[in-house]
This record gives sequence, structure tokens and C-alpha cells, in this order.
Amino acid sequence: MMFKSVPRLIWLLIVLCALVASCKSKRAVLKGSPGEVVKPQGFIADKYAELLQIDSRDITNGRLYNFIDQWYGTPYKFGGLDHDGVDCSGFTLLLQQQVYGINLPRNTGKQVNAIKRKYEDELQEGDLVFFDFDGKKFSHVGVYLQNGYLVHASTRKGVLIVKLRDPSIYKYFSRAGSVINVNSIAQIE
Repeated sequence: MMFKSVPRLIWLLIVLCALVASCKSKRAVLKGSPGEVVKPQGFIADKYAELLQIDSRDITNGRLYNFIDQWYGTPYKFGGLDHDGVDCSGFTLLLQQQVYGINLPRNTGKQVNAIKRKYEDELQEGDLVFFDFDGKKFSHVGVYLQNGYLVHASTRKGVLIVKLRDPSIYKYFSRAGSVINVNSIAQIE
């Protein structure tokens, strides 16, 4: 009698293992080195293409979108630099370091001095975008993506992607531009 249940037990274990293996969730992985553009994972390209309302073939910087995916939804925390909470300048600092290999100053007021100004219609993926909230100059920063979207650490909703021209944020838009030569940034601090 005991021997009859052994094959059944083995069969049950095989089915259980197959179920566990098939339930493996998809995770964004930072591949390559900072500054290197690597092909995105298919599910990442699809996810962010839909969010940015573009073709998935236009998502070319896998390192950038994988980084965003790892941080998306992280709550806002003033002075924070980890997944328990991050502020806008901390998020921008980490993104620039880990995606592009660029070291920025820690706070927004100094980060604004690390850019070469651009007009809004000249913005490219990775450019910094600054806002003046509560009457304070350059009190908030985000990173431009594509098609008029940016990623930032919102005080209310944490790390998320929004349309630059969204009326709730666009009225505070003040400046944008590309990060300048890394050697120049050391002089700013």
C-alpha cells in the first residue's frame, strides 16, 4: 500500500516544482556598466513604451528603464537615498550615477548649475528638468525621458512618470538641460 502512494507523491512533487518554476516573476535587471547603453528586456520595453505612448523599439536604453522599474513607486523621503524612501535630488543623483556614470551634486540647487540649458523642445532622454515649487527657485528636479514625459520623486506619490505638460506640474517648470562635462561638476560642489 505504501509503495502505491510513492509514485503519486513523486508526481505531486514534479507538478509542484513546475508550478513554482512557472510562477517566477519578471524583474528588471541593470545590465552593463554605467554609461553603457544596453538593449532592454522585452517586457520592460513594452511596459514603458505603453506608458510613454511610443513604439517599443524607441525604448533603447535598457539600463535607464530597468533602473526606473526598480525604483518606481518608492515613497518620497526627504534626504532619503534608498528604496525605503528617496527625495527628488537623491533619485536624480542615483539615476545619473547608475545609468550614465555621472556624479552630480546632492541637492537640487547645485544640480541646476551642472546643466547646459536647453529649450523644452530640445530635451533628450537623461536631461534634467527643474521646477520652482512654493516660490523657491529650483526646489524640485526630475529626469526627462521621451515624448514629453519625465520621471521624478513626487512628494505625494513617490517615484513615478508624468507628462511634463501636466498642468499640475508644468506651471512650476523653470529650467532644463543636459548635464555638462563631469570634470566641471566637481568644481560646482
